[in-house]
Amino acid sequence: MTHAAPGARAPADRREAVHGGVRVTAAAAAGFYGCLYGLDRPVMALYALFGAVAMGLLARIPGSGRQRAAVLLVTLPLGWVLVSAGTLLAVHTWSAVAGMAVVGFCLAFAAVAGPRAAGAAPGLQLLYILPSFPPYEPGTLWERLVGYTLGALLLTASERFLLPVPPPGATYRGLLADAAALAGTAAEQLSAVPPAGPQRGTTPDELAAAGERLRPSQVPPAERPASAARTDRALSHAAGAVRALLGQLAAMIRAAPPGAGRRPDPACAALLTAVADACARTASAARHPSAPSPYGAHSGDPPELRTAVERFQQARADSGAADGGRPPAEVLRRRTAVLAAAQTTRILAAAVDVARGGRRPRPLFPDSDLFSYADAGALALWRSRVQGHLTRSSVQFQNAVRITLGLCAARLVAGAFDIEHGFWVLLAVLTLGRSTAVETWSTVRSALLGTFAGALAAAVLIIGAGPSRPVYAALLAPVMLTAFAAGALFGPAWGQALFTLVVSVAFAQLAPVTWQLAETRLLDVVTGSVIGLACSLLAWPAGARRETVRSMGRLLHTTALLLEETTAEVLRPPADAEGPPPSTLAARHALRLAEASFAQYQSEPRSTAREGPHPDFHAVDVTARQILLGAHWLPYDICSRDGGPGPRSRTWARQTAAALAGTCTRLGDRLLADRPPKTPPPEPAEPAGPPDPDDPALPVLLDLDVWFTGVRSALAPALAAADRPYETRT
Repeated sequence: MTHAAPGARAPADRREAVHGGVRVTAAAAAGFYGCLYGLDRPVMALYALFGAVAMGLLARIPGSGRQRAAVLLVTLPLGWVLVSAGTLLAVHTWSAVAGMAVVGFCLAFAAVAGPRAAGAAPGLQLLYILPSFPPYEPGTLWERLVGYTLGALLLTASERFLLPVPPPGATYRGLLADAAALAGTAAEQLSAVPPAGPQRGTTPDELAAAGERLRPSQVPPAERPASAARTDRALSHAAGAVRALLGQLAAMIRAAPPGAGRRPDPACAALLTAVADACARTASAARHPSAPSPYGAHSGDPPELRTAVERFQQARADSGAADGGRPPAEVLRRRTAVLAAAQTTRILAAAVDVARGGRRPRPLFPDSDLFSYADAGALALWRSRVQGHLTRSSVQFQNAVRITLGLCAARLVAGAFDIEHGFWVLLAVLTLGRSTAVETWSTVRSALLGTFAGALAAAVLIIGAGPSRPVYAALLAPVMLTAFAAGALFGPAWGQALFTLVVSVAFAQLAPVTWQLAETRLLDVVTGSVIGLACSLLAWPAGARRETVRSMGRLLHTTALLLEETTAEVLRPPADAEGPPPSTLAARHALRLAEASFAQYQSEPRSTAREGPHPDFHAVDVTARQILLGAHWLPYDICSRDGGPGPRSRTWARQTAAALAGTCTRLGDRLLADRPPKTPPPEPAEPAGPPDPDDPALPVLLDLDVWFTGVRSALAPALAAADRPYETRT
């Protein structure tokens, strides 16, 4: 009856399992006893009980006690609609099935709105399922609504005041601020002239660890910026920027660590100082979102950093003009890396400002659509999110279809064969279904054993206690507490066994029952389990594995095209610049779908069978972000050249971009085939040599060269892992 991982071992997990059982038991028992014995309203008592169970146990709302209580209050009107719809559509089996199709898909697809909506959806499904079965009694609708409302409000009070879940130790904004502050420290150390001693340097491992802490999989679900709202999109945007910035600074430290005897470069030092100052201000702005903006009316684009970048670009373009020569290639490359870090910092600062409630920043780059979402209305943002996932390539869409098929089939079977207590069939489909056939079978097998044991115990109890309501009334609360905690602690077998006892004890107080109630419960669970298992076998039985591989393949294809388009745009003369490469939006969309698939894949058990090429998915993600980062600003770095590069440089840039894009495309083809490879994985793209050192546009060519090197380095782990079998984790 629970989605919690069985066998939770951490003391905090065990404690929260018990606390959660206490909260749900207190709300369910208070509503049930009060309505049944205080008001003598059996229907109201039933809905008070299942209202608390649905939203407290079946729903897995993440967050603190205050956050959970807020979600419960927000979903209360939706619960009224669902209970009403279920009651009215129960008049015919086909109308109930049609309603189940609409409600089932909409609630399951609500996962695109983020963890809170996804967590509340199963509980809301039950609020439609319970009243959608005979007897058809619309006259009892007011009792059902009052009972559900009472149960939900009691649960809200329990979540808020009875052993509430404490707030998380660190918020996402706090983690973002910490990462930005660490980036500022690293930039300040790199800017030190003379170089700082090695004992004062921030290590690349520390920078990498700060970036990893911002990965969604490392953050509590309630803190993830996963919705389509402007604030969450900006926070996610800022997290990607700060992770890229940390990687750029780490690469500079590895290339020339503080104290390594590098020659002072005043130009780099000045720009890095501006980067450090902007990072410190951005960290403060992220940590205190209600404080005044540190940039005044500049909408998040730090004026000092913007001015420093413009001066740096002009000085870099004019370097050597006075004496007819240029600085050494090593100095030029370092300046290119510093400029890239400064541009990333500008993106970070602007994204944080949007997350604080600001509107679209002053354009960081001409014609850039980098922050197009900042001025879009909430309706437009949500419409874009929904449309983006209404595709077979979305795991949220796949899950919604799978769940809807199972619920509709279960409702049709229960209605066609007039199964007694048929809502238990749908409840089994809803609680035992998983995103892979293997995991569904494992859960069903355990649940059936538990249900059989629970049904046997319930039959013995009913035969022994007979029609004595006081016995059942005395047993209900302790049995509920044990059942609700045991499912989270020991797995579905214990949860189903004890929940069978719970429903038997509860129904024995509503009307006279016989031991056959336990038999009905067992048959219903078996029926629901068979339907759920059949749907898991027929609809995407491998879960997110195959879709993750394919979405990563499509992502590599899209970013390969973007890489070549960005290079072509950089090679244009300034007067012919056309703005953002056409594939930018497609690459962002492909990245969102790939990350959603990967997030579900990480939550599923791994098969022990070799199932085709398995890249390093994280490396593919980093590669895509590296390409997107360059596409954001490289085409607009035109103020540092008066004309386009020469023929030799154009050839070099196109050949290098084509080689890298070809490697990405071949790896993408390998993933899209999704079968054991018969050919070796594609070889890494070798550099086509350095750019022409005498080209007038050398600074821009070095920007491209550093970008190519970053993409090549990010792609290497994915190529190395392309021929490995999948993880063997149970």
